[in-house]
Amino acid sequence: MNMNNYSMEIGKPLPLGAELTETGVNFALFSRHATGVTLVIFENEQPDSPYEEYILDPHKHKTGDIWHCHLRGLSAGAYYLYRVDGPYIPEKGYRFNPNKLLLDPYAKALTDLSKWDLSTAVAYNPNMPDQDLSFSYLDDRAYQPRCIVIDDTFDWQGDKPLNYPLRFSVLYETHVRGLTIHPSSGVEHPGTYRGVIEKIPYFKELGITALELMPIQEFNEQEIPRINPRTGERLKNYWGYSTVAFFAPKGSYSSDKTPGAQVREFKEMVRALHRAGIEVILDIVFNHTAEGNELGPTFSFRGIDNTIYYMLDENKRYYKNYSGCGNTLNCNHPVVRTFIIDCLRYWVVEMHVDGFRFDLGSILGRDQQGRLMENPPMLERIAEDPVLRNTKIIAEAWDAGGAYQVGWFPGGRWAEWNDRFRDDVRKFWRGDPHEVRHFATRLSGSSDLYLRDGRKPFHSINFITSHDGFTLKDLVTYAEKHNEENGEDNRDGHNANFSCNYGFEGPTQNPRIERIRLRQMKNFMATLMLSLGTPMILGGDEFGRTQQGNNNAYCQDNEISWYDWTLLERNRDFFRFVREMIAFRKRHPAFMRPEFFTGKDGNYNAIPDISWFDEFGNSPDWSTIDKKIAYMLDGSRADIFSDRDDNDFYIMVNASVETVTFKIASPSPGKLWFRAIDTFLDSPHDIENPGYEQLLENQREYPVGDRSIVVLVARPV
Repeated sequence: MNMNNYSMEIGKPLPLGAELTETGVNFALFSRHATGVTLVIFENEQPDSPYEEYILDPHKHKTGDIWHCHLRGLSAGAYYLYRVDGPYIPEKGYRFNPNKLLLDPYAKALTDLSKWDLSTAVAYNPNMPDQDLSFSYLDDRAYQPRCIVIDDTFDWQGDKPLNYPLRFSVLYETHVRGLTIHPSSGVEHPGTYRGVIEKIPYFKELGITALELMPIQEFNEQEIPRINPRTGERLKNYWGYSTVAFFAPKGSYSSDKTPGAQVREFKEMVRALHRAGIEVILDIVFNHTAEGNELGPTFSFRGIDNTIYYMLDENKRYYKNYSGCGNTLNCNHPVVRTFIIDCLRYWVVEMHVDGFRFDLGSILGRDQQGRLMENPPMLERIAEDPVLRNTKIIAEAWDAGGAYQVGWFPGGRWAEWNDRFRDDVRKFWRGDPHEVRHFATRLSGSSDLYLRDGRKPFHSINFITSHDGFTLKDLVTYAEKHNEENGEDNRDGHNANFSCNYGFEGPTQNPRIERIRLRQMKNFMATLMLSLGTPMILGGDEFGRTQQGNNNAYCQDNEISWYDWTLLERNRDFFRFVREMIAFRKRHPAFMRPEFFTGKDGNYNAIPDISWFDEFGNSPDWSTIDKKIAYMLDGSRADIFSDRDDNDFYIMVNASVETVTFKIASPSPGKLWFRAIDTFLDSPHDIENPGYEQLLENQREYPVGDRSIVVLVARPV
């Protein structure tokens, strides 16, 4: 870049960010309370790079609250930052400091963050007794990562978001780096977007329909100062729930380390996944930013317009903290609402993603004072936005400020992570008493949560495990969490895990315990796939991934979190079971029906859409039934709202520690019962291949082994 070839012109206020034009680049930045804005252009990404500063004249380069200019002759690949001047009065919420260079909130890519020294980015002098009330005169130009001007041109080869209906989806939550960084992954580009591409044949074999990627928006993995007490190594922000730049895909996840190449490589990943029929859902963190509390760094929003972007306390020096991470984005300020919509549209229109999971989504429903609103404009805007109309929107329907909105998340068509499903299913299979009615409610779509406001079963994202908690293997291996390596004396992470070790804490060679653990893993996976709702698997659970009892591995960028692919071969039988359970669900529309059960006959065949039984074949007494339940599904097309008839099913569930003989309801005339699934049996008979289901010799009763589930299908003979 020749720094002398650019001439500054007035430019335009929209679009915000850095936008290529035919003759250069237009820059636009919002700041209502700034008194001055300077655009800084760098020759290269090196700390000592030559640079040029362009001071924006508010009489020429400002329209309303938007500061703007056009640099003629500048092109894609340029590096830039901003200085923003204004009052520094923390007690009133103003924290402008022109000595701190700032990232553009609309930046589409950043240079390498791995050596970012956040200590230089604080806008105050940390050595002063009044801390953030003091003022820093240190210029952090040489220490700050830089924004990159991106050309969004890309050959999509006809690709567009797939937009599968939720009820036909099977989600797979995973981490771009952790998926393939382990040496056993067998990929050429470990820990990257290309590594994800290399695993597409595996995803297709497994049968999932969507990847739900943990945060890929740019974050600083070096922000955690603590040390692993066992290894002495510095802990890292592995999960990424601390966003630095919301429009920018993470550069370290790109195999091509050329600055800006991460945008192209992310698009290549999406295109390849779509070609394989797999959707891409992004976990996005609009509840807070990486700038932290009043003692945190100033690298973007805080220095651009602190009182607009963040919820401030009554004493505006401090931040409201509904995220548990030091600050809370002011999501229902009109300017921030526009920012969020612009960001979501960018990822859908330019990056072709299929959906979003909103971390701590309840924060998006709080007003500017932090109160939960009945009809939050931000949530309604996302749900009703015409560009996002077919985009999946999934809420984590709670926050760290006490909000819990599972079942009544506002805003219309939102799906929700259903933690009630997780907990009730865990407690039932653990053998907790009097959990049958809760278990039955979760199996049948959680109508207690989603029927009253007009939503459907598929709005319930059903899961047993997620990144936040135990893996499936650890759920049946540990009774307590073991987070000592996080450096917080095992205080962090959930205590209410509803897990069980079945006789020994941790790995064991005891064959009896190992058989129970494997059977319970099969029970959990079978329950997940047989339940109404949208199933989500935690990546690696299908082959027994373990985190060694750590249920909060947010800071473990090591073998605690990485996928050990040698487990796939060691646990091949369990992988087969999960694969076949997914296929079983996808073959049978009865488990993907779009409406809740009614208990009535919709096909005039005298068979209700669902019928419940105790082990004796009688209608259950829901106040006394315990650890055992059976139910029959009518597979006629009218009852399952499908374009074709399905099988009828009789499903028997036994969470007790004894074999229980269930009486079986009679099948429809002309049909007999065949055993499709029995988790008590060894592979491959735990789930039979389609067409090879076993005819029951005794059509009247069936012995269901302890802690197991049996699925019978009715077929004509």
